[in-house]
Amino acid sequence: MKAVQLLAHGTPGQFRFGEVADPVPAADEVVVRVRACGVNHLDLWFEQGDLPTPVALPRIGGCEVAGEILALGADVDQWRMGDRVAVQSNLFCGTCEFCLRGEDSICLNGKLLGIQCDGGFAEKVKVPARCVVALPEAVSFETSAALTLAGSTAMHMLTDRAEVRAGDWVLVIGASSGVGSAAIQIAKQLGGRVIATASSPAKRELATKLGADFAVDSSKADWPSEVRKITDKRGVDLVVEHVGGVVLQSVFHCLARGGTVVTCGATGGREVPMQLWPFFVKQHRLIGSYGRNRGDLNATLEWAADGRLKPVIHQVIPLPGVSNAFEQLRSRTVLGKLVVKP
Repeated sequence: MKAVQLLAHGTPGQFRFGEVADPVPAADEVVVRVRACGVNHLDLWFEQGDLPTPVALPRIGGCEVAGEILALGADVDQWRMGDRVAVQSNLFCGTCEFCLRGEDSICLNGKLLGIQCDGGFAEKVKVPARCVVALPEAVSFETSAALTLAGSTAMHMLTDRAEVRAGDWVLVIGASSGVGSAAIQIAKQLGGRVIATASSPAKRELATKLGADFAVDSSKADWPSEVRKITDKRGVDLVVEHVGGVVLQSVFHCLARGGTVVTCGATGGREVPMQLWPFFVKQHRLIGSYGRNRGDLNATLEWAADGRLKPVIHQVIPLPGVSNAFEQLRSRTVLGKLVVKP
């Protein structure tokens, strides 16, 4: 099969497009013919070698896969050849204490597709059969690839880790990102009043098109003051944060008393100092969120099938152009998602 392998870490990394051996499924695995694969910031960390998990090279990246079942392991009987599926990128064991209670996002033996095992920047990928879900007929492969990681991450944040009540003020950081563009739509569907941040006029226009009630310019140093002005100095009830660093520090200035910050990323910095006095006096909450559970992925695809959640696809790129997709993502000019099609 044809695939794109990372041979050496760097910015940019060294990639090779060419023929590699076809994947052969173990007894509990399936092989999926990749029809589309999303590109994520996780892929940039993979390229740079900037992950806490060691990556054995060469490795095929790509973690947001949609396609069709091509081959079945000997013990797999719940799927049939040709079934349309989406792949859950956080591969879970199904047997640890957390998996047994449906919390596979914190599986003790979890692996990341495209990081610890070969992923979807290829014509075929093998994954555990328990880690694929049925793709509704109304959802295209491209839509699935744009939502199954970023969209389900936002779904996990807003419906599992935190709660949006009707009328709540919800601040969504990074409106044009995969997580941000999905979070705006989910929060609005749940009855929230949404303020989104974005660093350019085009990104702020996208935020309002997706349903945000207000969009503030995050390139200005005093953007938290604008958020407090919009809420009549009260602050927001919930912040969806996925950047970390100084951004995570700043969102607490936007937060109402009793408010919650739910965070899932650290692209802007992994170490964040905190002012504890206002944190406990105002009874704020800081909640970590990682990946998604199977139920979050199914909900994301159901919402997409119903038209309640729509992907923002910046560009569809052929498989040999993976390195170009990485460069675009690194430039921070992408609106929504890049999708690779073999």
